[in-house]
Amino acid sequence: MNPADIASWISDAQKAFSAASDLDSLKAARLAHTGDKAPISLASRGLGSLSPEEKASAGKMIGDAKAEITKALAAATEKLEIARDAKVLLEEVVDITLPVQRTHRGGLHPISIIKNEISDFFIEQGYAVEEGPELESGWLNFDALNIPADHPARTMQDTFFIEPVDSGVVLRTHTSPVQIRTMLTQEPPIYVICPGRTFRADELDATHSPVFHQVEGLVVDKGITMAHLKGTLDNFARHMFGPDVTTRLRPSFFPFTEPSAEVDVFFNNRWIEWGGCGMVNPKVLATCGIDTDVYTGFAFGMGLERTLMVRHGITDMHEIVEGDLRFTRQFGVGL
Repeated sequence: MNPADIASWISDAQKAFSAASDLDSLKAARLAHTGDKAPISLASRGLGSLSPEEKASAGKMIGDAKAEITKALAAATEKLEIARDAKVLLEEVVDITLPVQRTHRGGLHPISIIKNEISDFFIEQGYAVEEGPELESGWLNFDALNIPADHPARTMQDTFFIEPVDSGVVLRTHTSPVQIRTMLTQEPPIYVICPGRTFRADELDATHSPVFHQVEGLVVDKGITMAHLKGTLDNFARHMFGPDVTTRLRPSFFPFTEPSAEVDVFFNNRWIEWGGCGMVNPKVLATCGIDTDVYTGFAFGMGLERTLMVRHGITDMHEIVEGDLRFTRQFGVGL
């Protein structure tokens, strides 16, 4: 076992490992200098033919040589792995600034957005939000609101009646039945708004729909006057249309309010009819068991579609009801 040969094996292995340019070439060098056919491996297998004295001396030299080769291999492996990892970081980096294809996020319909906005506005002022069924009894939808049997709104042209017709059930024509339900179940003072979907036998055109949405407000308390109603509507209008908007009340008639008025807003340099309002008719209060000698109240109602159209300059009801995403996406997600 020639020490010079062993030294050359170590040197050749170190040179081969150092010359490897990547992990694949290092693997080939490792097999050549540490594999079964490598000189050091063949010499190790030849130890069995030596005498005990020679075996001890030669075994130590071969063991030391294997340790030197292994050390050189580990150093070369570490160096090449570091180089490989650095290359991967450079070549496989993800540019997070690049645009990616993403599906459109779902969101609320503009009517739902404006309904939530109005609800939040009144909740901040201490009002409660009340809702009721869309299938309503004729008594709550008409009679309790002082709408007599011969009133035009009770004809088949305006109201959807549920068969059999003598059941007295209708698709509610306004959210006013929710006000009646509230006054029948709650003691004054009452401060509520009633948003919801309503139904009337109208043709769908640029300004009408057989299915539409309303928000109605009701206040019943001691000492309530038209001044409170006007102040509430002024504040509501400024929130919906801007701080410079002006409102006016025009005398009108509704069976469930007395006196009654139409609410107009001066917006975009013109007067626009917005909704109806008035002091709650004492007959309606009495029907709900409220002492008219102690309490008075006011009520108002606006169409959500109309509010949306006026505020955003929408001229065709079809855009609101047809569900075209090109229209609804203009209003954002709204969540």
